[in-house]
Amino acid sequence: MAEELLYASTIAAMTTLASARRDWEEGRRRLAEAARDAARADALYRQREAVLEELRRRVGGVYTLAELVEVYAGAERWVLEVVEARAPSRGWSRTAALAGDAAFHAYSLGARDYAP
Repeated sequence: MAEELLYASTIAAMTTLASARRDWEEGRRRLAEAARDAARADALYRQREAVLEELRRRVGGVYTLAELVEVYAGAERWVLEVVEARAPSRGWSRTAALAGDAAFHAYSLGARDYAP
């Protein structure tokens, strides 16, 4: 019974991680696509950088992907707050989630257990 629970817990964690990584990769791709518009690029990259700075503060320099997923689970609200406070621009609320996912993707590359 205990082994079954552990297995189910492990599968759930892997699914959550896989889902988050898909979100992050999609955010990275969409941000790069949107940034082709020179008029939007600066604002988008400033938003991403603001979220990256906050991730450094919240997560630190040594972390695993699982730890990053835990932070991601509660990030929706604070990403909006950070972008509004540090990198507001016209229409910022429509692109904050995109910049957040792209920032999580960039930050995931530094995880101790990162593998492409």
